[in-house]
Amino acid sequence: MISAPPPRRAFASDNAAGVHPAVFEALSEANSGHALAYGSDRWTTEMNDRLRDLFGSNTSSYLVWGGTGANVMALASMLGPAQAVLCTNWAHINVDETGAPERILGAKLIDVACADGKLVPAQIDEQAHAIGVMHHAQPGVVSITQSTELGTVYSAEEIGLLCDAAHRHGMSVHMDGARIANAVAAAGGTRAALRAMTVDAGVDVLSFGATKNGMMYGEAVVYLNDRFTAAAPYVRKQVTQLPSKMRFVSAQFNALLHDDLWLTLAAHSNLMAQRLYDATCSIPAVAYDAAPVVNSVFPHLPPHLIEELRNWCFFWDWDVPSHQVRWMTAWDTTIEDVDVFAAGVRELLGS
Repeated sequence: MISAPPPRRAFASDNAAGVHPAVFEALSEANSGHALAYGSDRWTTEMNDRLRDLFGSNTSSYLVWGGTGANVMALASMLGPAQAVLCTNWAHINVDETGAPERILGAKLIDVACADGKLVPAQIDEQAHAIGVMHHAQPGVVSITQSTELGTVYSAEEIGLLCDAAHRHGMSVHMDGARIANAVAAAGGTRAALRAMTVDAGVDVLSFGATKNGMMYGEAVVYLNDRFTAAAPYVRKQVTQLPSKMRFVSAQFNALLHDDLWLTLAAHSNLMAQRLYDATCSIPAVAYDAAPVVNSVFPHLPPHLIEELRNWCFFWDWDVPSHQVRWMTAWDTTIEDVDVFAAGVRELLGS
């Protein structure tokens, strides 16, 4: 039994964190008077300008309620008749969205095994054999996750090669960027790093995540290729992702994008994960496959002690057969939280 009280903030998910004060203040400021609905407001105009500043003047953005909705909307506007989505077996759209893409889109997901959560160009080439065969779903969209569900990060060069392979076969590329901020922070934390792994690499449509990085709710679907924008406003409404009082989503994005707060928060989250790894990697009973790149660590723990540790401070299982769990840090994780949790792990598992 661990003798000390648990840390104030657990390590279950960055999705469990609260709302950043600047975002709360922006919500309060937007809650004044009337504003036209569905995006005809000054906050949404500002948000669109900010995202064009990030990604380029030819891009267009559409706000949605959440991450699953962002992915469904993006894919719905990209897929053609009888087309399928190629993704990894770890992809959120494949594992954690209750089959929403397949049910709502009526499209098959072709999931391929990837030990590190990352597709490689050869896997796109391998699936291209189905193109033109009327008995097979046609691979039409490649969907990648940045950062991945395993806490790995594609380099800009890797994404560029994936996009080249996809485009060579007539496929388009979607990026699920639920944690794009953490990936950018890990790649240097600059706007240039963001553009290098998205626009410059050849990504066509991006699900731009913010809820896990200090917002209350809301994500954006950013069209980097105007080939897909014509249907976007209609598809958004059709898949129930059009917020009526859009100013409240836009105001949150404006707060995060101001002075690149979104990158500052992500960099802190990544740093806390590294601190947690450093504080626990020397404990003999804690085994890691790799050091963290972003804001999650995946230790293997003695199975008979996992529940006791979880009851003290909650976290999720990851790979049950190998007794692997996930500890995740967030924008509001403190040094004290990390040190208290690491001390508890050492007390329980150190012997």
